[in-house]
Amino acid sequence: MKLHAIEAGNFKLDGGAMFGVVPKVLWHKTNPADNNNQIDLAARCLLIENGNRLTLIDTGMGNKQSEKFFGFYNMWGDHELHQSLKNAGFHANDITDVFLSHLHFDHCGGAVSHNANKTGYETTFKNAKYWTNKRHWEWATKPNAREKASFLNENILPIAEAGQLYFIDEPTETLAFSEELGFEIFYANGHTDQMMIPVITYQGKKIAFMADLLPTAGHIPLPYVMGYDTRPLLTMPEKQAFYDFAVRENWYLFMEHDAHNPIINLQDTEKGVRLKDVFALSDVL
Repeated sequence: MKLHAIEAGNFKLDGGAMFGVVPKVLWHKTNPADNNNQIDLAARCLLIENGNRLTLIDTGMGNKQSEKFFGFYNMWGDHELHQSLKNAGFHANDITDVFLSHLHFDHCGGAVSHNANKTGYETTFKNAKYWTNKRHWEWATKPNAREKASFLNENILPIAEAGQLYFIDEPTETLAFSEELGFEIFYANGHTDQMMIPVITYQGKKIAFMADLLPTAGHIPLPYVMGYDTRPLLTMPEKQAFYDFAVRENWYLFMEHDAHNPIINLQDTEKGVRLKDVFALSDVL
């Protein structure tokens, strides 16, 4: 098995929205904001190369939205999904499986592209099975008013229309092994309904792909919960349940959204769970 970080692009979001009720005087120490009060974020995906199987975890925003749409997120840097795949030695047609942690646009936008003449949409990974779970699919395709702007039909419905949509079996526990994908999945419902955090066993260690359970290293304290979470009071015990595994077993946390701390681990302290070390991608993958 080999793991490859696939950088799908960098963007910015409002720091206050990213930290909810936490005052700026606290969060700006770890996540400094620009003059627009926006903080740096990444769309860092993970590619699992395992025999003849290539599983891509999340896909970033993609490139099919309007200039106005992308203007809200102040894209920065040179990273792009297809170029990152090429840098790793692969093409979109090589991907056999696309695992979507959840269906918010910054996680699944790259899963669907414009067709050749831009009259419609088609799946980006034509030979891949696209994996989500039935409960989250229902949640995303019949969105509540709060999340409606994050669940875009053009990112989601073409997957089913192409016949490439697959559902992972319903979990029987919070951390469940997926026979379909070959790794464990931690399920969380505070950010959105039935978000999935894959936990991959790799070279004697466990690597968790954090999605939006832990957006950045600055969010480690339990009350540091995003304003985007639909059930913030549920996020806190879910983070604690995850930390119980991650600290005890010294998991490496692959940070999808932290632009400056790509992989971290955690430790118990007198103040609760806190950052232990930051690793370069090359140190762990």
